[in-house]
Amino acid sequence: MTSTLERPTRSAPAPAGARQPRRIGLGQRRSTWDLKFSPYLYISPFFILFAITGLFPIAYTAVISFMDWDLVRNSGHFIGFDQYAWVLSQPKFWVALRNTFSIFLLSSVPQLILAIFIAAMLDQNIRAKTFWRMSVLIPYVMAPVAVALIFSNMFGDQYGVVNTTLQNLGLPAVPWHSDALASHVAIATMVNFRWTGYNTLILLAAMQAIPREFYEAATVDGAGKVRQFFSITLPSLKPTLIFVIITSTIGGLQIFDEPRMYDQNGTGGADNQWLTVTLWLYNVGWGEWNFGRAAALAWILFLIILVIGAINMLVTRSLVRDEGGRDQRSRRERRAQARAATQRLKADAARLSTPTKEARR
Repeated sequence: MTSTLERPTRSAPAPAGARQPRRIGLGQRRSTWDLKFSPYLYISPFFILFAITGLFPIAYTAVISFMDWDLVRNSGHFIGFDQYAWVLSQPKFWVALRNTFSIFLLSSVPQLILAIFIAAMLDQNIRAKTFWRMSVLIPYVMAPVAVALIFSNMFGDQYGVVNTTLQNLGLPAVPWHSDALASHVAIATMVNFRWTGYNTLILLAAMQAIPREFYEAATVDGAGKVRQFFSITLPSLKPTLIFVIITSTIGGLQIFDEPRMYDQNGTGGADNQWLTVTLWLYNVGWGEWNFGRAAALAWILFLIILVIGAINMLVTRSLVRDEGGRDQRSRRERRAQARAATQRLKADAARLSTPTKEARR
């Protein structure tokens, strides 16, 4: 009995140089989409919340700054740049701007020097390092109002702890509230007490990221601790120092809590000795109920911070460009090399996925 089933014919092998078409499955497409779009989904909640709670109020404030706004009726009429002209024509604005920069310089410069010194000490091999690192952060955890109240009593003109100590030592008392420079020093001391520990931990993290082989090689060459600090530590801290300087600049120009709580009135002194821009903004908005002028003042302060931030960015680029590890190629060259590398990887993957003659046989 013969079988009626036909024997399957063997298909001719494909030419050696021919490439078989490769099908991209749905799973591979999902994986590609996941790699492309998942990072944007992860960071989208922050930008959505910022657009609702940050971007919209900023845009709304810009609109109000061009209007004579009535908060009771929640309406106003357009007056153009009159609010900006009024703010710039007030002598109090320039006094507040001078006081703001004075307090900023008196707080940021000593704060940065002290933070670098404390971070360098904590980077050494000392006992109870975790305890000391947590201790420097305690002032930052304290409420700003509590810090301002404590230090305002310490710097009291008559019964303050500082003046009492000076008089016991035979030194004259300092008019901490009536003298402009003395009040700036007192407020800067509050700022330094609160923010030095925060900047110390940031600089300490950057110091610990420096390879220890550099210090070992410097020790073998005979360099001491001071020479290692100025030759290895400080040059390696350039990007972190720039970040700390930028954040300190933004925070220093927006200082409000310390001058607000420095006395019982919270108006910046009888002669505007420690009046800052943000404190005057608060007084104009909630003291005089003129939110159009307050909005214009807020935008002027924003533009000042933006200009200083742009200057810091230029300084940042010039400093980072000098580092040896920085890629000196242009963006077009880097993109071209990345495309070439991607094409090589695709060609290698296609060549590996194509079966060889022996495998087909």
